[in-house]
Amino acid sequence: MAETQNSRLPIYAVIVTVVFKLLFLLTHYIQEDAFITWRVAQNLLDYGVIGFNGDTKISASTPHLYVFVSYIFNLIFGKEYFIEPLLIFNSILFTIGTLFLSHLLLKNPWQKVIFIFLIGIVPPAIKISILGMEYGILFFLEMSLLYYGFNKGKKWVLILLPILIMFTRIDTVIFLGIVFLVDVFWNKKIRWNYVFGGILGVLSTVAFNWFYFGEIVNNTITAKKLLYEQQSTFAQNVDYFLVSFGNFWGMLKVPGNFNPITIIVLIFELLCFIYLIRQREKRNYFLWMIFIFGWTKQIIFLSQKSLFDWYYWVPQLLLFVPVLIFVLEQKEKRNLWLSLLVVFYIAPMLAFQTIHAIATGNGEWNYRRTIGIFLNQYEKDKKQWILLEPAGYVPYFSGLKTIDEVGLVDKQIQEEIKKDKTNYWINTVKNRKPKYLLSYQNLYESKNADYYQTHYKLLKEFRVKDHLKSDNKILEKIYNLKPSGTDYNLYIRVD
Repeated sequence: MAETQNSRLPIYAVIVTVVFKLLFLLTHYIQEDAFITWRVAQNLLDYGVIGFNGDTKISASTPHLYVFVSYIFNLIFGKEYFIEPLLIFNSILFTIGTLFLSHLLLKNPWQKVIFIFLIGIVPPAIKISILGMEYGILFFLEMSLLYYGFNKGKKWVLILLPILIMFTRIDTVIFLGIVFLVDVFWNKKIRWNYVFGGILGVLSTVAFNWFYFGEIVNNTITAKKLLYEQQSTFAQNVDYFLVSFGNFWGMLKVPGNFNPITIIVLIFELLCFIYLIRQREKRNYFLWMIFIFGWTKQIIFLSQKSLFDWYYWVPQLLLFVPVLIFVLEQKEKRNLWLSLLVVFYIAPMLAFQTIHAIATGNGEWNYRRTIGIFLNQYEKDKKQWILLEPAGYVPYFSGLKTIDEVGLVDKQIQEEIKKDKTNYWINTVKNRKPKYLLSYQNLYESKNADYYQTHYKLLKEFRVKDHLKSDNKILEKIYNLKPSGTDYNLYIRVD
């Protein structure tokens, strides 16, 4: 009886961890890109087309599977009420993923309990759970593949899950490839079911892109590469890698080019990993998978100058796993080790993430969202166009047709970038004459000021400083400690 109750403890830990993280929903810290996915889902609901602007097909959102999941939640709960249920769903799936991971790496139920809770409250885990991105589902699928496919030997899992994983994000080919290589090296044989599943995953994703959108690679990838790609010398690439390394490899960003916290954490992660794999246990098979994947994905994405935080959330988390296991399995002074880890690492990280979530949630939900709400009330004709960047909050809450600077949601601007990258913004304005322009700059003081002064009127200024006040003095101090957002000028066409 007692053994049965103990075996249920990790399940209870999942419930407690999910409930604890519900508090972060109060911050309204939701990633900008989540609203791109949700608008695509609602476009599918309204027009029957996967797109962003009505009946025009475009892969404006990278995670196809998450678009369909968001579509279902919109269908069930309605456009006004689907967000919270979807965020809770993401958090539950992610935390179940940590449960599967604990089963792979630990035996003691109480160790699993502590593992699930502590791994669930570090910054990447909180962001995966509440920011509205696809990584909760993705982490669940990846850990399900390891647990049921490679641990339990379920053949149908080895075929089906690679398809779903690839359909969530195409860059998961890195994860699937690392798992394949470690498995072959470890077991000295090839799991053909898994190979078949991987091939089906690639073919189904590419086929869907080709037959539905007429492209092999998602438009989001093509657009970012087109705008951001630039030639650099080897020395510049190395310097860029080292600068980015400090902020993306570890869990904590700090201003400047050097982050000593990242170096300390990295060294400790490596030492803990080496200590664990020297024990020659069966779980080393999975430790090698997650650790090599963490290193490989971060190196690839840093070398490609990928600056978006979410690419690094899962690797950051998995690289921290050996540290937690090392501490939990100490035979002497375990409580001291655990206390030191919590007091000097996890608690400060949790405090930092809480402050960051409150401040950023204010900057996004209480500030940037109000721009979209203003436009929604001001402009009743939803067929009018706006040119802006980024394409998340403002288009979602305004309902206007959108041209974004990068070309994620509108392919036509990519042609302007190809023709004249330096002047593509003004050329787009002249050729397409959007009714609204939302810019970080004062366009009346720009190089093309004469054109803007002739054809556009400043409609409203939006300033971050106007959204740093609160009746709650603690919140106001946090808002001012870390102001989040960008000042905008909104222009309307006069002719």
